[in-house]
Amino acid sequence: MLNKKEFNENKELDYSSVQKAIGILLSFVPENKPIGTLQLSHSLGLNKSTVSRLIQVLVHFGLIQQDGESRKYSLGRTAALLGKAVEGSQTDRLIQFARPEIEYLRDTLGESVCCEVLLSGGNKIIAEAIGPPPLSVTFEEYLPMHVTSGGKAILAFIDPEVVDSMIKGELEKFTENTITDIKVFKDHLKEIKLHGIAYDHGEANKDVHAVSAPIFNQLKEPIAAISICVPASRISKILNNKLVDELKQAAGRISEHLFPPVSE
Repeated sequence: MLNKKEFNENKELDYSSVQKAIGILLSFVPENKPIGTLQLSHSLGLNKSTVSRLIQVLVHFGLIQQDGESRKYSLGRTAALLGKAVEGSQTDRLIQFARPEIEYLRDTLGESVCCEVLLSGGNKIIAEAIGPPPLSVTFEEYLPMHVTSGGKAILAFIDPEVVDSMIKGELEKFTENTITDIKVFKDHLKEIKLHGIAYDHGEANKDVHAVSAPIFNQLKEPIAAISICVPASRISKILNNKLVDELKQAAGRISEHLFPPVSE
């Protein structure tokens, strides 16, 4: 992917006006800090007049905007709309790319598999493939995030300060295996992040166990999780290292399909 650093390192190449304009837009990623024309000119190695001309075009289309007092620029309304469009289509695309993976795992392992996201303090199933009977696990549409392996797989990779705002007070107890102490729960999240995999050992339902791997976006932020759920009598399945590796690989493929590498 062509980022700001790569643009700067390859400035000796004959970039077109479009590529130069992209370089200007990338200068605001990821924090959208206000930048002046002269700073953009220096950081990109472009003539100030060229930068000014391209800025006028970008401002015209709302991709960047100028602050009236500082005279510096930042990303504009059109850029925000583009980002919103990507986010708005994310769930549909996630389902599209997750479904073949969860169906493959279901057919290969003979167990129930799902894809889940965080929503309003809990986990919501957005795609599922139920294993064959007997004793096939079915899914609750919504459960608190602290009792599911999918919820924990996502939380483990979220900024701790954000987690603090999401996890408050005493955690509700569902079974004798539910973690209800917040400090213990946060230490548990650190372990999950270290290993890249999360387990639910009968924490929502004592008769159901699960293992989950996070799905990341292009910024390496967790957006979902893929989970394999088994009855307690078959718990040995989800403790198998080969299965865990297959689950991680499936999550990785979904991420790659959602956010494919951009050719330079």
